[in-house]
Amino acid sequence: MMRWFVLAIILTCLGSDSTLGEEVDFVRDVRPILQKYCYECHSGDVRKSGLRLDVRSEAMKGGELYGESIQAGKPEESPLWQFIADENADLQMPPEGPLPTSEEVATLHRWIQQGAVWPEGVDQVKLADPSDHWSFRSIERAALPQVTRTDWPFNAIDHFILAELEAQDLAPSEAASRADWLRRVTFDLTGLPPTQQQWEAFQNDDSAQAYQRVVERLLDSPRYGERWAQHWLDVVRYADTHGFEVNTERPNAWPYRDYVIEALNQDVPYDQFIREQLAGDALNADAATGFLVTASVLLPGQIGKDEASMRLARQDSIDEIVTNIGTSFLGMTIHCARCHNHKFDPISQQDYYEMQAFVSGVEYRDREFEIPLGDMQLDQRKRWNQRRSELSLLLARAAPLADSASSRPMVNSYENIDRFTPVRTQQVRFQVKATNRYEPCIDELEVFNVEGVNVALAEHGAKLSSSGNNVSPNRHELRLINDGQYGNSSSWMSNEVGGGWVTVEFEQPQLIEQVVWGRDRLGKFSDRLAMEYVIEVRDENGAWKSVANSANRIPFDPNKNSHSPLDVDSVVESEQAQVRELLQERTMLVQKLSQLEDTRSVFAGTFREPDEIRVLGRGSPEMPKQRVSPAVPNFLGNTTLPQDATEKQRRIALADWIVSPTNPLTARVMVNRIWQGHFGLGLVETSNDFGHNGVPPSHPELLDWLSAEFIRSGWSLKHMHRLIVLSSTYRQSSSFNPAAAEVDTDNRLLWRYPPQRLMGEVIRDSILALNGNLNLEMGGPGFSLFDKRGGLSGFSPIESFDKDGLRRMIYSHRVRRERDPVFGAFDCPDYGQSTPYRRESTTSIQALNLFNSRFMIEQSRTLAGRLKAQHAETAQQIEAVYQLVLLRPPTPQEREEASLLVNQHGLASLCRVLFNSNEFLYVR
Repeated sequence: MMRWFVLAIILTCLGSDSTLGEEVDFVRDVRPILQKYCYECHSGDVRKSGLRLDVRSEAMKGGELYGESIQAGKPEESPLWQFIADENADLQMPPEGPLPTSEEVATLHRWIQQGAVWPEGVDQVKLADPSDHWSFRSIERAALPQVTRTDWPFNAIDHFILAELEAQDLAPSEAASRADWLRRVTFDLTGLPPTQQQWEAFQNDDSAQAYQRVVERLLDSPRYGERWAQHWLDVVRYADTHGFEVNTERPNAWPYRDYVIEALNQDVPYDQFIREQLAGDALNADAATGFLVTASVLLPGQIGKDEASMRLARQDSIDEIVTNIGTSFLGMTIHCARCHNHKFDPISQQDYYEMQAFVSGVEYRDREFEIPLGDMQLDQRKRWNQRRSELSLLLARAAPLADSASSRPMVNSYENIDRFTPVRTQQVRFQVKATNRYEPCIDELEVFNVEGVNVALAEHGAKLSSSGNNVSPNRHELRLINDGQYGNSSSWMSNEVGGGWVTVEFEQPQLIEQVVWGRDRLGKFSDRLAMEYVIEVRDENGAWKSVANSANRIPFDPNKNSHSPLDVDSVVESEQAQVRELLQERTMLVQKLSQLEDTRSVFAGTFREPDEIRVLGRGSPEMPKQRVSPAVPNFLGNTTLPQDATEKQRRIALADWIVSPTNPLTARVMVNRIWQGHFGLGLVETSNDFGHNGVPPSHPELLDWLSAEFIRSGWSLKHMHRLIVLSSTYRQSSSFNPAAAEVDTDNRLLWRYPPQRLMGEVIRDSILALNGNLNLEMGGPGFSLFDKRGGLSGFSPIESFDKDGLRRMIYSHRVRRERDPVFGAFDCPDYGQSTPYRRESTTSIQALNLFNSRFMIEQSRTLAGRLKAQHAETAQQIEAVYQLVLLRPPTPQEREEASLLVNQHGLASLCRVLFNSNEFLYVR
């Protein structure tokens, strides 16, 4: 209090007008005070609370806690003066040692009040320009360096690698064997091992294009998208639960995963890939916007229901979006500027909130929209519909004949079978007499001949006519009644309340025996159901004759609306078990089709009026400051939007800036991720951080050449894969060279191919593939690894799998914080944080899981059974399992030891041993 009293007297003597006192000179009057009391903690590399006071630009920015420390003309609002002048301040400065005198404090007060003049050029320390960093400079396509060994380079990559090796008096390793290269490239591009047939074909191909043919086959495989989608999903933190303590399920998150797989398989240009993930709702790619909401989040109300908690939850959710955009696309930790200016990169707190403004209208919710089916989904739907039709045909054989003495199961909205004595005709008419409500609607009218062919399909040349059509484009048109697709969205609707008819005319007369139809075979709707109807055929004289009607059907009961048009109990007892099995399979297919066709609710974010974004003191929503507009950091561009820009305009503008060829980060970051996927480590080791705190590139000229080539190719990821895997650098063996290791211990110069362990997902998929159990069905909701799909705790692992559970692991339901109990031990991420690079640990749990888990025991037995069925002799079985798992025959010693093991413990034990071997688990 004494200091305040003296200070008040001094200030009074000086007068309230700063012009009355002598002008304060920074060098003469102010800097000595700062040096005496502040520099010990706030200069050079010592910057407590992120505050530096020996350099003008840093001092004016302030530290982490209070923003700008010097407010020109406003000493009372300047933290620098407040904490020095107030003896009772929470952060009274200096914390130890002698305190500034009242005269010194008054000098600082006058200096700030006079405008805090800190002349340029007087600083004793000159800082490097933080924006002059290698990753922020324009991409320049370097000329190929000269090399001595001109016979080694296959393409440009090899020139850059060899030049660095020769500069260190090193040489590349010899080429890998064909078997090693095939195994390596097949795992790299598809995440599955090569088959024996693929190995033999490659081994016997002596043409100059042998390697290229393998690469093209692998890139054309749908397995490629599944493999490389895993890399991307690791980076963007995709999972099927919200995370944190609540960890509730996101049942509709999976379409984003399927989008990524499809986009990679189609080689969607990377710039388009980015645009769709940020603004897919404007580009007919709604599911792609799932990218915006992949991260963990506590939704409003889960963190607390008071207003302050709701504001904090909202801030956290927007922060996660900025984090995803910054790390995934730009390799920048923009989110580190949420509470204070970035410690290392030239990103201010205002820059961060200006980035927030681009996505301030995004909400974490399911939203409804029409999803155009991609090639993968279309193929699925076709296969599922074909199988469903086959099942209906098999089940129909057990249905009672129409017009028979016995009553038939009730009319239902899912499916109805009308079977009758075979009759030859060229036309069938389905006539509705009454419905349970509104105009009649039929999703598919199927007419089967005695050979089991649905001759009513449009693809078989059938023609349609009707009494009238209540047309709703692409939903209720007449053409949709025989297109082979089920569900309300592909159905015919009459324009007559309670009645109407449809006629199907075949290309030529058919001997038919059943008509199958339904209101909505995906089970979503039960209104508009034909309750009274007659099915007629036209004879050779042109007269219509009834072959079935609703007279002997049990009346419809909405409370007992069954999926099955069959009365299983009426079937011959010896056939009842088979009928129930077929019914169960069909029910599962209906569920899959329903999820595929009716996926209009997708966790891809909702878009609304953007929030008003302000800079927040210390990142707290309770400390709002100036309002900001959408803008990118100044050192990276000049994209700025007005505050009244619409929500969609903001995201489109952000996407345009990110994919602009003038943006130096986007291409570099993605090329580095591709390189890392093939060599285990990127040219830039810190693949999510290309800023000052990241590691510089090992081959900067190569990185820029690849980046320029990436853009030149039209942003084609597959083009970059071809360049890399066909290079001599990639084709090297992994043989260890002690002399080279002394010069380059970490193999950053790539004097050999770096051995890498298979990812946990790849190990599981490969075991299933080798024993013939892998289910290659693509897309759709994930299969469960645990007994629950979300929640607080208590996840019991599923130990034995069949059907869907034997799909590739990328199709598993990802629960945050819960790793797969067997393969999660192989460093699978917990999906809570971005995982740009998976570490490779070695633990005893890994070996124990691969030898003793129920999954491994079951799969080893399956493989053993498969080999025994193919080979009668133990010696043949041993040869076969080595060739299958390791792509080579056993050595004489291995043959002898394996024979002893099989004779004592069985062939399944040998399978377990090989699955646990380093030769299987590592790619060399």
